[in-house]
Amino acid sequence: MSRYLFAVLLSLFAFTTGHAQEQDGLLPVDQAYVLKAELAGPDRIALHWTIAKDYYLYKGRIKAKTSQPGLTLGTLDLPKGIEEHDEFFGDVEIYHDSVEASLPFTLADASAPTVDVTITVQGCHETEPKICYPPHPVKLSLKREAIAAAPAASPLAEKLSGGFAFGSTVDTLDSDEALPPEQAFVFEAIEMSPTEILARWTMPKGYYLYRDRSQVSVVDGRDVEVGAPQWPAGVDHTDEHFGTVVVYYNQVELPVSVRRADGEAQTIQLQGEFQGCKENGICYPVMQRTVAVDLDPASAEELAAAAKAFVPATKSIFDSTAADASAENALRSTPPVVSGVGVLGALLFAFLGGIILNLMPCVLPVLSFKVIGLAQSGESLAKARSHAIWYTLGVLVSFAVLGLLVIALRAAGQALGWGFQLQQPGFVAILIYVLLAVGLSLSGVFTIGASLAGTGQGLASKSGPAGDFFTGVLACIVASPCTAPFMGPALVFAFASSSIVALLIFLALGLGLALPFLLVGFIPALASRLPKPGAWMETFKQVLAFPMYLTAVWLVWVLGKQRGVDAIGLVLVGAVVLALALWWIERSRRADKPIARVLAVIVLIASLVPVWMIARLDLPPKSLDMAESSIAYSKDKLAALRADGRTVFVNMTADWCVTCKANEKSVLGTDHFEELMKQSNAIYMKGDWTNVDPEITAFLQAHGAVGVPLYVVFHGDQGNGKVLPTVLTEAIVEDALSPGTL
Repeated sequence: MSRYLFAVLLSLFAFTTGHAQEQDGLLPVDQAYVLKAELAGPDRIALHWTIAKDYYLYKGRIKAKTSQPGLTLGTLDLPKGIEEHDEFFGDVEIYHDSVEASLPFTLADASAPTVDVTITVQGCHETEPKICYPPHPVKLSLKREAIAAAPAASPLAEKLSGGFAFGSTVDTLDSDEALPPEQAFVFEAIEMSPTEILARWTMPKGYYLYRDRSQVSVVDGRDVEVGAPQWPAGVDHTDEHFGTVVVYYNQVELPVSVRRADGEAQTIQLQGEFQGCKENGICYPVMQRTVAVDLDPASAEELAAAAKAFVPATKSIFDSTAADASAENALRSTPPVVSGVGVLGALLFAFLGGIILNLMPCVLPVLSFKVIGLAQSGESLAKARSHAIWYTLGVLVSFAVLGLLVIALRAAGQALGWGFQLQQPGFVAILIYVLLAVGLSLSGVFTIGASLAGTGQGLASKSGPAGDFFTGVLACIVASPCTAPFMGPALVFAFASSSIVALLIFLALGLGLALPFLLVGFIPALASRLPKPGAWMETFKQVLAFPMYLTAVWLVWVLGKQRGVDAIGLVLVGAVVLALALWWIERSRRADKPIARVLAVIVLIASLVPVWMIARLDLPPKSLDMAESSIAYSKDKLAALRADGRTVFVNMTADWCVTCKANEKSVLGTDHFEELMKQSNAIYMKGDWTNVDPEITAFLQAHGAVGVPLYVVFHGDQGNGKVLPTVLTEAIVEDALSPGTL
């Protein structure tokens, strides 16, 4: 029935309430819910609300409190309301028209001249525009000898009517003169639940707020921490200060999770730090506002659930010390300047990174498809172009889908990184199935589309666009465990930029990956150097099945690291069932038995059951293969070591990260590295991002990384650490461990 929006158009009320009523038909909150109060005796307050037409009050949001010494309030006596189901508050009771209540109290000081209480209510407007007011407090000071008292103005009303001098509302909105910051950007916050806060900014027409220059934090509270913000989708906007960025007009609501050490009720001070501009006018300096938020008591179950889902917020976006961390860190800590060289540089880096991905071991299995396609295209330039175009289209579509997924999850507040999909065991299991199916097809167990059994002219004519497109899709999927040079800065830029820029960067990455195949297809001199089709291709095709099998075996090992030996058993059972189904489908196709083919498809669907079971498995006890001198990553441990002045080499890795394993084999796992660590008296700390880990995700974000590997060297508490390249050499590590390199 009701839509719980955090506040009414607060900036609209900052001007004349009469104009607001004329424009939107909305009443000021103290006119929508008129409260009269009187002492009904020596120990009871009578309360009466007159509720305007088309408005209602929540029974459960009527509260009373006092700060008067010696005054103790009892439980509000409220009548039964109308039962409704609210999409935010669940099953609730509401009041229309009017409601009467009584509030018992005891007063220790019999000579006290007044009874001072604050009554807070919350209600909504149930016709268009359907909005809900923020909690509205009314301070009452009831004279004990008096019969009735008028309610005092709310703090909000006092602020809007007493602090500023307004001219005509229309003149103010249309004037070229910029409003004072307090009027241009109104900031408030309320509790949505004991473990969630809703912050809200309200701007008049013609003003906008920067997403990447806005944040909230707790500046006063008892062991309370706010999590990563869950920003809604904004508007891509280009201005002279920051280029193309995401901004918000009119209003924006920001849900923020809360992690609490205990469940006791408390009042915290929440600080909003933000920046915005007036269109075709000035940009305001960074503004700070602090508001009080009352947190209700939280149960142990609520605290545990909040802690489990909690994603820590990154460091302050206004922290000036970020400048000395690295170029990537600087990109992360300031709004992306995406005009001119910024955008072009990021696109160029993405393009170069995509080209280099072709040389990385992750994409090696897909080269089998490429080689066959290239050889088949040797018959004519037209066929070479067809192969190249369809393969490129498959790559670009896949990278576009991946980019859109990242954009959607980022808008939902999820913390992401390159290769994040490989943190999901269900995805890894499906990828194992795909590679096994491809290998079985290359081995001749079954055929995808037309058979490649012929040779010469027949062989070249039996491959179609679907096969080339699928090859491009697979190239994108298997590329995710690898990170090539130049990719890091480009992806940092993409993950922090607007949706359009992020999508363009992912497409540039895909174009780089597809470029070699595209060149061969369109440059006759290159295509003419390819071998001619022939009988050798069938043998070569079967040989190239084995890299597929080996890749599937590697992913089975990764799955075991993620969910233990039970996951290995389940995926192997599923693989056998999959092989049976594919063999059966091929056999029934040759025998022309439709019923057998239907049964085979049923078996094929049944092979997905183990995937569902794997996705439901719990995490095994965390273990990380480390040398004797290594310790597992811990935020607190790292802070303690830095405070002691120790040098710390942090390695953020994952079992599915091929680049990580290559670096560990060639550099970090050598005797030379151990000797360097001893000479530097350094500590080797490793973090495992194989599964989702919010603490490691926060570390990656704080250092401008979009995934693993990430290598950071800290020399005590000097600076924010030195971020190393994703591909290591002994010289790079030796230089980073040397004192004074920060």
